[in-house]
Amino acid sequence: MLFGGFDNSTLEVRASSRKGGRRIRGRFPYNRKAVLSDGGKTGRPKKEQFAPGAFTYSLESPADIHLLVGHSFDKPLASKNNGTLTFTDTPEALTLDAEIVPEVADTSYARDAFALIGSGLAIGLSPGFRIPPPAAVPPDHAEIVEEENPRLGRALIRTILQAILFELSIVTRPAYDEANVEEQRSWNVSPILGTRRIVPLNRWRL
Repeated sequence: MLFGGFDNSTLEVRASSRKGGRRIRGRFPYNRKAVLSDGGKTGRPKKEQFAPGAFTYSLESPADIHLLVGHSFDKPLASKNNGTLTFTDTPEALTLDAEIVPEVADTSYARDAFALIGSGLAIGLSPGFRIPPPAAVPPDHAEIVEEENPRLGRALIRTILQAILFELSIVTRPAYDEANVEEQRSWNVSPILGTRRIVPLNRWRL
């Protein structure tokens, strides 16, 4: 699983209508570049962004999506399939609304999460995801790598077109795990395509 996040994602905690419960709202923006690597002394900088609709398949599929603390499935806060985690997907961002039921809100890890969000120490939202396999989505329809505009820099920019979303996590510092990215995914510049055909969702076979 790969992890990603952006410093301009946002989180806020509110009181719930259920006694002892809490609500969390988060926003993960599309088309906002995250710097994965500055390139060091000899390499090239690497940046990544998610295209609008990148998570559509997961949002519409029966597979579950969880809201976690720190990418730990031992610290669940809400989930899509039990109705406590809902999403609003727009061309600008993926917004989540989580109902933290009293039984979960009273756990030590949930109380810690509320305190960190309230203090501003953990306001990052980071997705745990995978790129779909080539048998389900052709590679150039799942992600592309392009050269940065020379007027802006010399980075390689990866755009995620389609991703399998497993969870979103509350984190202190939302940033990609570069080791996982480097080991599991290549950085070959994609050919210039006049029109990119996105594979319809009903053709996915995972």
